[in-house]
Amino acid sequence: MSNVPEIFGSMVFNDTVMKEKLPKDTYKALRKTREQGKPMDILVANVVANAMKDWAVEKGATHFTHWFQPMTGITAEKHDSFIYPIENGKVIMEFSGKELIQGEPDASSFPSGGLRATFEARGYTAWDPTSNAFIKDGSLCIPTAFCSYGGEALDKKTPLLRSMNAIDKQAMRVLKLFGNTEAHRVITTVGPEQEYFLIDKAMFEKRKDLIYTGRTLFGAKPPKGQELEDHYFGVIKPRVSAYMKELDEELWKLGIFAKTKHNEVAPSQHELAPIFTTANVATDQNQLTMEMMKKVATKHNLTCLLHEKPFAGVNGSGKHNNWSISTDTGVNLLEPGESPRENAQFLLFLAAIVKAVDEHQDLLRISVASAGNDHRLGANEAPPAIVSMFIGDELMGILQSIEDGSVYHQKDKAFMTIGVDVLPTFPKDSTDRNRTSPFAFTGNKFEFRMLGSTVSIACPNIMLNTIIADTLCGFADELEKAADFNSTLTELVKKTVKEHKRIIFNGNNYSDEWLQEAKKRGLLNLASTVDALPYYLSDANVALFEKYGVFSKSEIYSRYEIQLENYCKQIHIEALTMVDMIKKDILPAACSYMKDLSKEAINKKQLCADISCELEETLLKMLSTLTSDLYKKTIELDDDVESEKEFKDVLEEAKYYRNTVFAQMEDTRKTADEIEKMVGEKYWPYPTYGDLLFSVL
Repeated sequence: MSNVPEIFGSMVFNDTVMKEKLPKDTYKALRKTREQGKPMDILVANVVANAMKDWAVEKGATHFTHWFQPMTGITAEKHDSFIYPIENGKVIMEFSGKELIQGEPDASSFPSGGLRATFEARGYTAWDPTSNAFIKDGSLCIPTAFCSYGGEALDKKTPLLRSMNAIDKQAMRVLKLFGNTEAHRVITTVGPEQEYFLIDKAMFEKRKDLIYTGRTLFGAKPPKGQELEDHYFGVIKPRVSAYMKELDEELWKLGIFAKTKHNEVAPSQHELAPIFTTANVATDQNQLTMEMMKKVATKHNLTCLLHEKPFAGVNGSGKHNNWSISTDTGVNLLEPGESPRENAQFLLFLAAIVKAVDEHQDLLRISVASAGNDHRLGANEAPPAIVSMFIGDELMGILQSIEDGSVYHQKDKAFMTIGVDVLPTFPKDSTDRNRTSPFAFTGNKFEFRMLGSTVSIACPNIMLNTIIADTLCGFADELEKAADFNSTLTELVKKTVKEHKRIIFNGNNYSDEWLQEAKKRGLLNLASTVDALPYYLSDANVALFEKYGVFSKSEIYSRYEIQLENYCKQIHIEALTMVDMIKKDILPAACSYMKDLSKEAINKKQLCADISCELEETLLKMLSTLTSDLYKKTIELDDDVESEKEFKDVLEEAKYYRNTVFAQMEDTRKTADEIEKMVGEKYWPYPTYGDLLFSVL
């Protein structure tokens, strides 16, 4: 067993290493840049770069890369060696401050959504000093932002950092009104729980659908699924345990706070949860976590599946974004607190979140929209596509009493809830969790449960930070000009609760009754990505992002275009894969089985004319009908996906893929799965669901 304190962060250029490797003045200057966003002098950068290079070379690194997160949803890296030629054909190892601060990769093939023409190749990476550099595969990886020649953000990190600045500024305004002179900065923190499947690598390699699309496009339900609920928190199988052990160690080396691991609901499904850290660092680390999950799996002859719905009929995979907000002095602003004044501050922040979630349901839904997540949301394994929030009975009671001016009763004590100095104290975790809620308060944080397992957590946190910054800005504007702070605060919370309580729902979000109730309340039900994304372009949303400098109008339009294009491309690839598998594998397998059935029937008749061939004839008739039906549906699907149809815009194309292509895929699959149930096991060309879900021991 490795010594965890020794290996933890051993491949990270963290604060401990900086303090050891850098001169005191340089270290102080770097800390000021990291904590206060102060620009870094090139002379300081040169010293930092040289120390970073020396440390990396000592660890065996030969190259460096600006590690960034383009709008592909995964990370990107271009590697350059440290070598620098000198006389006599020799080299030295060098790394300058200029190379550290900025790089110039070719941006021509990254998605831009029209931000630049294809022939305009230049892009820039800019060092994010708030996220530590690390060593991976013999290269020093420097977390960076990525922008175009014209300065537009081409990545997910840049707008995330902008949104963090926005909520910092507005939250600090509020804290000053409560007399807080100690805090200098407000930080959003995140702990993303990551769900995933592990299957046998050899079986994965026999499934074209998993290889090309990340999910099974075919698969009849096995005799046993998750009905017995015996996998959840069950004993971890030896092969999986060995994988988890190595994964933990690799993540710990990279300074990732991997904390919890367990079996999830579905067979072969598991979860890893880290400790909280700042939002941009958590985003970087979650991207690394997903990469390491896949990399370590291959060493154990396993394949890690991160798709939201790799198997129909069993639980899909999500990613729970545990979000909170804290000061640089370590105070969690979502802790209810023990004093009335702390409670008043907490209730104001809570009211701000309630208002933000209600007013911007569309943006939160957009932040989790993808073709993969559409399979999962509303499937009684994840929250519905309707955004609502859970705060528990006690908090709801307090807010209700504020709204109607009544006395709030708590544990045989009565409290008036008007005014700052007489608000009640109330305990953390006073109400049970609600796992069906999309956005649930869990004691000192909110758990945003709608995220799909593959999504970059940058997107949801950009939205959360921005919408809550906007609400806090409005609150600060009102309170800063108040003649009587206490009464204005009370009226503000009261007014907010009254106007936005429709977004609060503490019941079962999976129930049909909630769908009807949500409709009565006027909440949005954006069932698919295609339904949600047009809201991105509303005048109100464009104005919101421009006000806080998170996105420009052109950056919003580019993301809208990219997400819709990705949606179309994903379904296009899935449809082509489905056609290929049916034509080349499924139909030949069914025909081979029918051929042998026919031979068996003929042999029986030749042996004795009186022998009944009813079984073979019945099977042949059923299979003949099904295979003919499958062939026709496949031809229709092929025609749908390969048609030269002209679309006026990408939204019209996306609607076509959802309403025509995807609908045809679903219908085609039903027939193929019926055929699988009837064809002999030795004829079927792929590992079955039973094989895939229960083979890892």
